[in-house]
Formats: sequence, C-alpha cells, structure tokens
Amino acid sequence: MIKVYLVDDQNLVRQGVRALLELAEGIEVIGEANGGKAAIEQIPKIKPDVVLLDMRMPEMSGLDVLHELKQKDQLPPTIILTTFDDDELVLAGVKSGAMGYLLKDVPLEDLVEGIKKVANGETLVRPQITKKILEGVEGLKNDFMSFERPEPLTSRETEILRLMAGGHSNKEIANSLFVAEGTVKNHVSNILSKIGVRDRTRAVLKALELGLI
Repeated sequence: MIKVYLVDDQNLVRQGVRALLELAEGIEVIGEANGGKAAIEQIPKIKPDVVLLDMRMPEMSGLDVLHELKQKDQLPPTIILTTFDDDELVLAGVKSGAMGYLLKDVPLEDLVEGIKKVANGETLVRPQITKKILEGVEGLKNDFMSFERPEPLTSRETEILRLMAGGHSNKEIANSLFVAEGTVKNHVSNILSKIGVRDRTRAVLKALELGLI
C-alpha cells in the first residue's frame, strides 16, 4: 500500500483528489494539510511514501515546503501539483528536490501511475517537459559537481539515459530493450555514478547540459 499525503490550501481540491485516490487500488491517503506550515510539521512524523504538493499557497508556498524539508533531510518523494503549466515553477521545484509534476486536471490513471512511479524511485520527467528542462539548465549549473566531463558512458548507458529523459520507468525501459529490469537498475546506478549525481532527474539535467543526449 502506497501511503500518500496531500498538501493544498483549497479544501475542494484536497477532497477531490482524496476521493479519486480512494478509487485506486494500492494507494491510501494517510493525511492532508491545508498549508505549508502544517505540512512541514506533519510529514516528518507520519512519513508518507509520496507527497502531492500544491505550489501556489498563501503564507508558505510549495517551494518553501520543499526547501524546508530538503534542508532537514526529511523530504519524501514529492510530486508537484499545479493548475498552471508553469516553466519556472517546474524547474524550481525539480531543483528543490521534487521528482516531477502533474497538472491537477490529469486523469485518475495518470495520477495513479505517477504516484506509483515516484514511490518506486522513478521520476516524472516526461517528454513534454524535457524541452523546458533543457531551456532551464543554465540556472541549475551550480548544483552540479565541478568537473567538466563525466566518465564516458557506454552506448547502452546512453540509450537508457535517453529513455530516462523521456520519463520511462525501469520496467518500461527493460521491456523496450528486452532485458531484465535488474539489468536496467544496474545501468542506471552506473549512469548516476559516472555523471556524479544522486538521482535520475539530475542525471537527465546534467546529461542535457553536457550534450550527452
């Protein structure tokens, strides 16, 4: 059972998302907050598997929540929820530790798929936002290690990195390449090590910056 925590200042939105997720198997909403302050207090205590976080809230924004929890090393896998297809918010959220974003009007199946992917350690860097990420890489350079070029990737690692940039999960990549999922996980681990980053999202950003994909 994937434990989900909702953060949104609009009661109707929270109630609507909760009602939708109650229809999905394998997902349980274990808590919710109507603002950033309550979220920061409750999330470390109840330790959800995935947080669905609104970005535009009064007093304390979603970005503030990401910054605060990340600084304390208490940030669970988090999906940004927004009503706006906002380039700057997406980039700032990813930079601050979010594992992807979804618009609030996504179909239930897409929301459930996104939650399951993030709970499984995947990211939601989908093809439609890869261009935005590429355009925003300049502002993220200082977050990466100082070396100019990473250890060379193999052709298979480059192929997998391209699929990662398309938002594909390990299982989807394995099916596409006709290999075992464990083999893909090993390749992903090698890619992160060679590029010198700690997660898939930053691996894609760094690869885009260096022109590896």
